[in-house]
Amino acid sequence: MSDMSDRGGRAPGLRERKKARTRAEIQRQALRLFRERGYATTTVEQIAEAAEVAPSTVFRYFPNKEALADLTEYYPLRAELAEAFRAQPAELDLVAALRRAIRAVLDGQSPEHRAARRERELLMLTVPELWVANLDSIGRAMDAIAELAADRVGGHPEDPAVRNVVRTVCGVALAVWFDTARNPDADVVAELDEALSFLEAAQQR
Repeated sequence: MSDMSDRGGRAPGLRERKKARTRAEIQRQALRLFRERGYATTTVEQIAEAAEVAPSTVFRYFPNKEALADLTEYYPLRAELAEAFRAQPAELDLVAALRRAIRAVLDGQSPEHRAARRERELLMLTVPELWVANLDSIGRAMDAIAELAADRVGGHPEDPAVRNVVRTVCGVALAVWFDTARNPDADVVAELDEALSFLEAAQQR
């Protein structure tokens, strides 16, 4: 949920893909070390060694250790979600459109992407520094979803009819996120879809 703003743009070239892979690997190793050793005791030098790059390479992608805790760019979903949401049939209400868009994006993930996203969510909920570092991005994600929803209905993101629906959907998603953090083997996709299906049904009564 913390990365759903839509930036769009052209498909990345080979150089951009290599840079993205390097960035993701550095952050993946950082997150592993944060989990195993603790955020405060993990150094940039240890992260560089684990990622098999020089410390200067780490700083090329991340200006400081705090930036490594910001997960906005770590296996993001924003562009895919925006595209899937805009593709939903016009007759669907906002809850139904959001539910189907989220399910389509999550079902379309590669096993690697899904595993990385799952680890990302668990780390955010179990490493306090990661949770604090990503609170702003969670808020930005909700704002981005509200903008998508407003565009769909021809309204404004702050209209109560838009804002309250988006906050409710995001609240349900966060609740599922917290619940499944206590059960690492849970099927997050299925549980989120089931929770949103109840919300969709309740709205239609």
